[in-house]
Amino acid sequence: MKHLFARFATKTSEWAGKPVVFILALAVVIIWAVLGPFFDYSETWQLIINTGTTIITFLMVFVLQNAQTRDTRAIQAKLNEIILTSHAENRFIGIENLDEEELKRLDELVAKAAKGRGETEACAVSESIEEASSKKDEAKKRRVSAKPVKQR
Repeated sequence: MKHLFARFATKTSEWAGKPVVFILALAVVIIWAVLGPFFDYSETWQLIINTGTTIITFLMVFVLQNAQTRDTRAIQAKLNEIILTSHAENRFIGIENLDEEELKRLDELVAKAAKGRGETEACAVSESIEEASSKKDEAKKRRVSAKPVKQR
């Protein structure tokens, strides 16, 4: 079932991203708008476009999210492979699991290092990644050990 939905999501997102689909959707909206005077701009006339677009949007959110999540995982795996096979710091692997503040701080440090502020700045970035990861690991361990054991 998972593979069937993954294939469906991939094909649907590829199809939905084509210009012809946009033109088709635009044509539907134009036809709907032109038919307005014939239906006296009634509530039913408005309900047709509102219901149709809501249903399509609701379903497409799940399909596109699935395709995007799989693409993101594939990109992360490729980047991790590049890091592992190059002279880059292996500490950068898994940084996508850091929280927003840690990622923002890391981004700032990497930007400074990229501007040529020296080797020490790049080392600080590397150390800060390791520090953030170890803090996160420690916090997880504390949460796990703090959970009460269920008694039977």
